[in-house]
Amino acid sequence: MEKELILAAKMIFSLILGGFFLLFFRLFDNLLMKPKRLRLKLEKQGIRGPKPSIFYGNIAEMKRIIQLKKQSLEKSAVSEEKIHAWISTLFPHLEQWRNEYGPTFVYSTGNIQLLCITNLDIIKELSLYTSLNIGKPSYLSTERGPLLGRGIFTSNGPYWAHQRKIIAPEFYLDKVKSLVNLMAECTSTMLRTWESKTGKEIIVDEDMRSLSADIISRICFGSSHVEGDKIFTKLQELQRVMSKGNIGVPGLRYLPTKNNKEIWKLASEIDSTILEIVKNRSEDNSKKDLLQLLLNAAETCGDESNIPADITPNKFIVDNCKNIYFAGHETTAISASWCLMTMAAYPEWQARARAEVLQICGENVPTADMIRNMKVLPTVIQETLRLYPPVAYVVREALEDINFKDIYIPKGINLQIPIPMLHQSQELWGSDVHQFKPDRFAKGIAGACKNRQAYMPFGTGTRTCAGQNFAMMELKVILSLILSKFSFSLADTYRHSPVFRLVVQPEHGVRLNLEKL
Repeated sequence: MEKELILAAKMIFSLILGGFFLLFFRLFDNLLMKPKRLRLKLEKQGIRGPKPSIFYGNIAEMKRIIQLKKQSLEKSAVSEEKIHAWISTLFPHLEQWRNEYGPTFVYSTGNIQLLCITNLDIIKELSLYTSLNIGKPSYLSTERGPLLGRGIFTSNGPYWAHQRKIIAPEFYLDKVKSLVNLMAECTSTMLRTWESKTGKEIIVDEDMRSLSADIISRICFGSSHVEGDKIFTKLQELQRVMSKGNIGVPGLRYLPTKNNKEIWKLASEIDSTILEIVKNRSEDNSKKDLLQLLLNAAETCGDESNIPADITPNKFIVDNCKNIYFAGHETTAISASWCLMTMAAYPEWQARARAEVLQICGENVPTADMIRNMKVLPTVIQETLRLYPPVAYVVREALEDINFKDIYIPKGINLQIPIPMLHQSQELWGSDVHQFKPDRFAKGIAGACKNRQAYMPFGTGTRTCAGQNFAMMELKVILSLILSKFSFSLADTYRHSPVFRLVVQPEHGVRLNLEKL
């Protein structure tokens, strides 16, 4: 009996020891060997980059370069013509590495390997690539999971195609045109509150967020802004908290740090609020909006072969609601704020846009046909989106081994296109690249830039933002109504300081002096 116990103990010890070594090997492979193998495959093709550390990759070096840039800016004033050249402040590491290693280089955040691409030939190839072998990076649904989940923005393959088939038609141009009246109604309601602020300084950012939240809530979910306010507020707070963290550091998101606890708490509250709205809707399924389409589609979870087995109906609805809430109000609100900033800073363009709006619309609320006839306002929006794209990167992951031009890209490499670097390339846009010149878009994107693939405020390729028609129409309606009722200028307290918090936004808000026409 004693020998049997000893034998059993040895077997258990062997299993524990074997499990430990297996776990150690997997950690060793994921943290060191796999990233090294991926980089080696790129280095053999002449693609180089800064040397990474084991756990943090190049995060420490990125922070050091950014800090040095901030210190140098504190000692020197930024010239008027360089005020829009903020990329050298927010992403100086990318500029430095491009200059050092060439237009295509590799760097790491934690164990995530990023192939940064500014070569237009490769970018064009990527924009034309339709295979599902390239998709959104896995870290978006893991590291950014509390904010984005596995909705249409982060999912891949047949599951992404299934979601896009449901959601994209709601944002086709014909459908968007029918929503102009509702957009105008929401905007007019907000502008009535501005009438009491005439002659005063206002910070427009929060008003733009509330307005775009109201619009997306009513149009897509049939709920009033009051019902959706908790979601919008908490999403904004979650975005702020998550922007403090570093992606790619192994195991960091599982640690019960103060930051992570706040993330978990906010994510839980957001999910609960969305499900409460869903519960109320389930009692009235007569409406035919996007939420109802999601509810109907969720019923097929577990039956459809292209829906992963771990996607429950509730998760399907919550993740896509968060995606649409976030993109539908945050990025549009920020873009509207930047547009108001540029028109306030350049009153001649504000006057030209207002004259056009008044000529076409008179005292009437703008319609889809009126919006279509505007020429000046769209160029103002396009130029603002060039200088201040709300999304800083197009990111993709090679889900299989692929070839682009003469580059072999192994499975697991993340492709990163820094949008501002393309939008502010002197080679592509000319010597006036850092100037605000909307008339460069008078003949469209092709007339504004040497290569139309270099302009991508809504992304590029098959994963181009499904809601771009909706966003552009919303911006035109909001701005045309503001121009028709108010004039505005930059307040003396305005501080121009773009900051990257998952999206590019004004750090201290857009402060305007408001005057009623």
